[in-house]
Amino acid sequence: MAALIEPPLIQTERLTLHFGGLKAVDGVDFTLRPGEIHGLIGPNGAGKTTFVSLLSGRRMAQSGTIRLAGEDITRLPAHQRVRKGIAYTFQITSIFPRLTVFDNVALAVQLQGARDLTTRTRTALARVGLQGLEEQEAQTLSYGHQRLLELAMGLALNPRLLILDEPTQGLAASEIEGFKDLVRGLIPDTTVLLIEHNMEVVMDLATRITVLTFGRVLATGTPAEVRANPAVQEAYLGA
Repeated sequence: MAALIEPPLIQTERLTLHFGGLKAVDGVDFTLRPGEIHGLIGPNGAGKTTFVSLLSGRRMAQSGTIRLAGEDITRLPAHQRVRKGIAYTFQITSIFPRLTVFDNVALAVQLQGARDLTTRTRTALARVGLQGLEEQEAQTLSYGHQRLLELAMGLALNPRLLILDEPTQGLAASEIEGFKDLVRGLIPDTTVLLIEHNMEVVMDLATRITVLTFGRVLATGTPAEVRANPAVQEAYLGA
């Protein structure tokens, strides 16, 4: 008897969103395998953030399809995609500055409709190393800790897919090393899609990388394959 083949966690076909004459996402075919860390790179304006906004439901595609584990979610609103297991942390920290650390994470859990609020909140904070800071106002945290708080808000949703948009921006070198260890520890329970300009972080973490340019896929492969790709070298990495 043939073994069952697990469908991709995310698969897009001809995914498209244009803003007037700007082809932000232009017919993108993309596959994300369950349990991988997948890097998404490209120059500024390549369409990376728009693409993941389409995956998360924060923007709606003009054409094309998005499937989550085989289910068509192309027209589902963002809150329904959250309940199906897609969590998206932003390029710019999106915490609630006047709420406590605990309440920031608890609010994310409530929005998902989960019941075990206290346990999930404390577990998420412990995973990112913020235990003991629950009663502090979020605005009093260092920038690095604020980024970790945002990550805890995503982890509290127990996501199948965690989208990280420039998560190391503004972090010190020591904080980046801790972040990489944290992301590695999420696998295989959580699949990670990582948008990141720090190429050392991407090459160190990702099992596969997709390169976008002008809203289109230029290349997909292992870090070694992407580094060796002449088109990628010319367009982005530098020969």
